[in-house]
Amino acid sequence: MSAALVAVVLSLVLDHLAPAAQRLRHHDRASALLAAALAEGQRQPLLGSPWGWLVLIAAPLLALVAVQWLLADLLFGLLLFLLQLAVLFLCWGPRDLDLDVEALAGAADPQTRAEALHRLSGGDLDVASSGTPLVHTVFRQGLTRWFGVLFWFLLLGAPGALLYRLSQLAAGVRQAAADSQREPLQRFAVLLDWPAAQLMCLALALAAHFDAVLAAWRDWHAGRAAGWFVLDLGFLDAVARASVREEVVEGALEEGLEPPADVEAVAPAGGADIPAASLKELRDAMSLVWRILLVWLSVLALFVLAGYVG
Repeated sequence: MSAALVAVVLSLVLDHLAPAAQRLRHHDRASALLAAALAEGQRQPLLGSPWGWLVLIAAPLLALVAVQWLLADLLFGLLLFLLQLAVLFLCWGPRDLDLDVEALAGAADPQTRAEALHRLSGGDLDVASSGTPLVHTVFRQGLTRWFGVLFWFLLLGAPGALLYRLSQLAAGVRQAAADSQREPLQRFAVLLDWPAAQLMCLALALAAHFDAVLAAWRDWHAGRAAGWFVLDLGFLDAVARASVREEVVEGALEEGLEPPADVEAVAPAGGADIPAASLKELRDAMSLVWRILLVWLSVLALFVLAGYVG
């Protein structure tokens, strides 16, 4: 079996079954270091240029590539595999998505529910308080926690996973950068998200409701009137809502109930008051994200069997 597939499976198992190991991830510390470096870079001619932040991201990537080269022939590649596994695991998350979703769905009181929503949304106050649908939150978090890392790991190895995570963290602290750098930081992060988000839509179409997913994806792009390649991930939100809508309709019909008009949204006040229907849709969204992951792993296994992934 391919080392890439083994690394992915081991990382997912460790992430899900050993939550204590997630303490090894220090995304907050890395964000703080990036913010400090971006702020300091404003005083430097090179680092203060619109694309100077690329130097901050490239430095650890080059160091990782150098270490990989040194370990390539030691112990029949075992050390290299362990390094790749460690980098992949550290770039996940920072927490297990499934556990965060279940914590929110099973919260017993408004205070606990609000705290769980804050953890699920990654501290994004816009998501936690502005009424953004829960299904959007789950799919966006699935993209940043799992699929973005996985896509770039499969494409470029451990440096790809590190590139993705560093770009996301840097975009999250872009307010510390020079004014000319903030837009490039955000666009670069979205650029890395875009192919993984498109493949999520394709996998969802195959694993769930093909017609609904295709219609939502096509209608969103048609409404933008800006072509098919747009650095905006709104198509993922549209596809998520359409898929969960189909799940809700099917569930209602099976129970002999009238289908709701639309998927619910998070209530205001920081998510302390979330309708029961929204919590049901939350679990439906998580189930769909798991289906996407299974499709990705199945396709990866087929590539391994065909000899395309080493």
